[in-house]
Amino acid sequence: KSRAKRPARRGKQKSTYAPPEKYAHLGGVQDAFAPNLLSVFIGLNPGIATATVGHAYSAPSNHFWKLLHSSGLTPDRVCPSTEDIHLPRKYSLGNTNLVARATLNQAELSKEEMDDRVELTENKIRRWKPESVCIVGKGIWESIYRAKNKGAKIPKEKFVWGWQSDENRFGVDVEEGYPGARVFVVPSTSGLVAGYSMQFKKDIWKVLGDWVQMRRKERGETAPRTDNLAQGGASSGV
Repeated sequence: KSRAKRPARRGKQKSTYAPPEKYAHLGGVQDAFAPNLLSVFIGLNPGIATATVGHAYSAPSNHFWKLLHSSGLTPDRVCPSTEDIHLPRKYSLGNTNLVARATLNQAELSKEEMDDRVELTENKIRRWKPESVCIVGKGIWESIYRAKNKGAKIPKEKFVWGWQSDENRFGVDVEEGYPGARVFVVPSTSGLVAGYSMQFKKDIWKVLGDWVQMRRKERGETAPRTDNLAQGGASSGV
């Protein structure tokens, strides 16, 4: 007897560029800045879950908050995403995104849109002058590199996770004597990015966490902070 053929399985449709109006009904995520921060996280843009809730890295599958804790950046606990706006006053950490609008994933953004936002993001860093920035995703660092190097790609042999060379400092302001923020690059924490093991991510984040812990001791800070400066709020200013 001949067997009936099973219908061919349809693979998952790949995401393509989505115009801003597709998710215009979703809000964004407020920046979290303050003067004299140890590090500012630069994410790509809000995902659907994050934009719906209105707080950074809110998708249940995102590892951001767990990695903050395991690395020692928030040593006392795994913070809920609603703590994003309190990172500056509690932990001397900040947060922003390269692109403000929400999408399902990176494929729904164009490279041009990402690259065009680099200058605005760098101006934020130039204004607030943190000691370092943590780029949460290789694609973000590639966009920054393109925008600052006339569209050139990062040579494969030159890319490394973690700390970048001093020539790549972000937000340099010669007039105000700001040398720019040191740049640290980590893989995306999105659950959609499965190319790296959790242990691999933890190992990279631990390097940043150890450095931040060292700087806290040198600055006489606790985590969470208990000094008078911790009573202030965060700013969403550009």
